[in-house]
Amino acid sequence: MQLFRQLRPVSKENIPLEQIHTMISFKFFEEFGRYLLLMKKSFVRPEKMSIYRKELLRQMIEIGVGSVGIVIIFSVFLGAVLTVQTAYQFTSPLLSKSIIGSIVTNSTIIEMAPTVTCLILAGKIGSSIASELGTMRISEQIDALEIMGINSAAYLVLPKVIAATIMIPIIIIIGAFLQILSGLVVGHVSNVVTATEFMQGSVQYFIPFTVTFAIIKATTFGFIISSVSAYLGYYTTGGALQVGNSATRAVVASCILILVFDYLLAELLL
Repeated sequence: MQLFRQLRPVSKENIPLEQIHTMISFKFFEEFGRYLLLMKKSFVRPEKMSIYRKELLRQMIEIGVGSVGIVIIFSVFLGAVLTVQTAYQFTSPLLSKSIIGSIVTNSTIIEMAPTVTCLILAGKIGSSIASELGTMRISEQIDALEIMGINSAAYLVLPKVIAATIMIPIIIIIGAFLQILSGLVVGHVSNVVTATEFMQGSVQYFIPFTVTFAIIKATTFGFIISSVSAYLGYYTTGGALQVGNSATRAVVASCILILVFDYLLAELLL
């Protein structure tokens, strides 16, 4: 009887809180170390530049062109809603309606276009990258590349990271322009602010550094989405169910890191 008590598994309730914290910390540093090693393995000189160039162009089309549609739809409606709701808040006759254009423009460039749009792209691009690499891992295609002497990390991960880092800022610029344009049009059509007043506020209170700040954020978020999703997909284990789990983890992790770095960049650069 004493032997059975000794062999009885320990429940989570009996584990000390300090030990749980230690296990979580160890797991975090283990995952972070594997991520850094994968990035180091990926960022090496390609064996055949022509092959990598073709893969880079394919990824730029898939990530960039493939995401334009959802960004257009999202940006048009977000700009319209932002204008209407901003106008709703400013009902005092003492305030100039041109301030609506200023708020919509600056909010779009600083936060709405880079951050909110990248949260949407994390769901589309992140899940796609993680699913693709996860499927290649469980079907042993990555192992086959390694057997043939090809650096699988550099061939599969590097083009995706570079493509996302280049294309996502371009997509964000398009999205910001459409948000401001849709805000101007909807404001004028709904008679909450004229196009002249909207443009006057946008130009009068415009801060040029906000554009640079938005591009820095978009570049950072593009790297986060692609690299984190590639890492989780590259190290997928198990079967088809784990591929879905990797895609879900990629989206969640990318969104959390986007919000964390959104705060850090704002604290450091603004």
